[in-house]
Amino acid sequence: MATTDRQATTLALAHALSAAERGLSVIPLSRTKLPALRSPHRHDPDPALPPCHGECGRPGHGVYDATTDPARIRELFAAAPWATGYGIACGLPPYRLIGIDLDVKSGTDATAALRELALRHLFTIPPTVVVLTPSGGRHLWLTGPPDAVIPNSASRLAPGIDIRGAGGYLVGPGSRTDHGVYATSPGTEHLVPAPCPPSLLRLLVPPPRPPHPSTHPSVGNRGQGLVQFVLSAHEGQRNTRLFWAACRAYENGIGRALRAPLIDAAVHTGLTEHEARATIASAARMTGHRP
Repeated sequence: MATTDRQATTLALAHALSAAERGLSVIPLSRTKLPALRSPHRHDPDPALPPCHGECGRPGHGVYDATTDPARIRELFAAAPWATGYGIACGLPPYRLIGIDLDVKSGTDATAALRELALRHLFTIPPTVVVLTPSGGRHLWLTGPPDAVIPNSASRLAPGIDIRGAGGYLVGPGSRTDHGVYATSPGTEHLVPAPCPPSLLRLLVPPPRPPHPSTHPSVGNRGQGLVQFVLSAHEGQRNTRLFWAACRAYENGIGRALRAPLIDAAVHTGLTEHEARATIASAARMTGHRP
């Protein structure tokens, strides 16, 4: 490894440990801004198996590896000596970080777009941590309340404004990438992330789902609970919840009766019918039943 890369890795680890001291959960990133460690499950033969979020105990699960434990952080960086940066997980306590990513690429002026939103919805961005990106963009760090799950989005609010929420991460200041170094904006280094203004928070919270399909009357209360469990899944949980619910259904002898309601519920949350059927079939095989 070149000396400059070793120095970048050493600096990234130091910055990551400093962020962890402030209560921010971190992971190592490569120069491409992607998690430095590849998934240990990338060669798994059955794509219908529910995704692992670190339950296997091995590293390589992206933002699910994020931690504030100094010893664990050093282990992750030791496993990825090519890492030159670090990511800060959003949505986790104590800050429940929300990242407002203001882009300037492709001729967009996200800062102006945010000002227009602020005027239209009557909010002001309070003094907070601001990170400058190598491309000239800015990341605004805000905090969310415990009862709000903010999803990730790209240009949903306005062109050039991306949101980093639960399951996402921000590139930490001090990270070195192929395009340059991320740095804290002068004057914001010692600030703590400010609470997200309520009017802006309402724009970030996903709209309520339409009424869900009714549960088939033949599945009983036990089956209705499993269907509700699938219906309440957020993005990133849908396949895992469906697999778990289907396993419980087959174990309790109502797998066949509950198959159609579970498929309807899974499709309602955003899975395709093909994905839902494959996951339920995998659950049936796992529990010793014929799909």
